[in-house]
Amino acid sequence: MPSNQIRNVAIVGATGRQGKHIIEHLLTAGKHTLTAITREDSSATPVPGVKVAKVNYDNQDSLVSALKGQDALIITMSVTAPPDTSEKLIRAAAKAEVPWILPDEWGIDGTNEQYGKDCFLGPPKKAVRDLIEELAVSSWVAIACGFWYQYSLGTSKDLCGFDFQKREITFYDDGTTKINMSTWEQVARAVTALLSMDVAELDARFKNKFAYVSSFCISQKDIFESVKRVTGTSDGGWKIEYQPSSERVAEGMKAMQEGEGGPFAGFAKMLYGRSFYPNGDGNFEAKHGLVNELLGLPKDDLDECTKGAIELSNNIAKEGK
Repeated sequence: MPSNQIRNVAIVGATGRQGKHIIEHLLTAGKHTLTAITREDSSATPVPGVKVAKVNYDNQDSLVSALKGQDALIITMSVTAPPDTSEKLIRAAAKAEVPWILPDEWGIDGTNEQYGKDCFLGPPKKAVRDLIEELAVSSWVAIACGFWYQYSLGTSKDLCGFDFQKREITFYDDGTTKINMSTWEQVARAVTALLSMDVAELDARFKNKFAYVSSFCISQKDIFESVKRVTGTSDGGWKIEYQPSSERVAEGMKAMQEGEGGPFAGFAKMLYGRSFYPNGDGNFEAKHGLVNELLGLPKDDLDECTKGAIELSNNIAKEGK
């Protein structure tokens, strides 16, 4: 195995929303040997072609053994995962001498500290990156991709303000604030391109840095135009409301404090409302540029992705009946 290439890749969350797409693209590239790190009691089964290493997160030796010989560790986990899971993985990766880690980022611009503090995501993610550097064994590359496009449109009106079943839309402020958003597929392509780089180039360009990727820099009203094209509707077919993004955030915070709608409903409303603030915090492309061209990423088709979001919404509605 040439030392200038990443070959062995372990992934936590291989069957999750983002993880399964990463696995698919890495398998298609055919350059890596993949290992899914799963809990001992997990019934999740990765696709054929992926090894499985079952671990006990309370036993560091178990984690170290699973990570021995890996060139890279990808961490992509649900928000419901125990908060200390990343730390356990990072410490085990250092003991196993894993050279590269893609930490559990997959979202906002981690260099924007105030934005991160306001939405509660920044400090814990920074702590993980700092720990990697402190242990001084692995290097990290963090993916900033904005929100997942299909998921953000199709799962709940609390996110991007769309309710496809009721044909309702709430625009935050005037609905023209642009933010970066990505498809699961685009993020998977980015990960595959990064891990396929010559290690020297990866080190020079991305060592302990963010890779900014995106499918769209888009506003709610831009999305609405796509929705109308896809559904063959006009403004008159929708109930349209407007709400200040600051008010949206306050509603989400109140719901979080009161436990209204479950533990994550208020958080989602707060998070998306904050990201659509007109100060441009959700538009990292304007501040940092993108690495899409460097990584050879294609342009996603907006209307096709909107169709996917509507299909997701319809499937959720069917399952709820």
